Amino acid sequence: MKVKVIVEGLKYSQSQSNAYALLLSEENGSRKLPIVIGHPEAQAIAIALEKDFIPPRPLTLDLFRSMFDILNIKLIEVIIHDLRNGIFYSNIVIENKNKVYSIDSRTSDAVALALRFNSPIYTHESILNQAGIILEDKNINEIVEKKSKKNSPLNDNKSISKISTKELSLKLKEAIEKENYELAAKYRDEINRRNNQNK
Repeated sequence: MKVKVIVEGLKYSQSQSNAYALLLSEENGSRKLPIVIGHPEAQAIAIALEKDFIPPRPLTLDLFRSMFDILNIKLIEVIIHDLRNGIFYSNIVIENKNKVYSIDSRTSDAVALALRFNSPIYTHESILNQAGIILEDKNINEIVEKKSKKNSPLNDNKSISKISTKELSLKLKEAIEKENYELAAKYRDEINRRNNQNK
């Protein structure tokens, strides 16, 4: 069952650098869905939320919007359809020449596009049941900290410097497959640092 959600805003993590929580709210309910994203993704969403701000040069997603407009492509909706290993998976649903297409997208990009087109965003009841929270007396900052720490490379209480190079390579591959590029960059930088030391 699809549930409509709206973008409530962004929250910055005090403990994890460049980590933000995109906060989605159930339209006709009290549940909220926090999704941890990086700084570039947060910036793309923040610019879309700030309707009066026009960047001096078009950002990538603004370019997409211009292309969609020129080609008469309509962004019908965004669906956050899956949650696996802490990663949200989304599709953008578009219409062109009376044909409907569903395209895989990072959730942050899908939301940023939806905001630019004023298109609805949906998720599934099962995802809200699994990851949704109800903010009553809870502090949203605590939620952001917990989720961003969970996605941190130190979430296994092992410093990157103590992880073997072989294990780092495996973690790098896994981070790339999950499209967690910020984490992948940290693993890559540590591997490069070690390689330079061994020269």
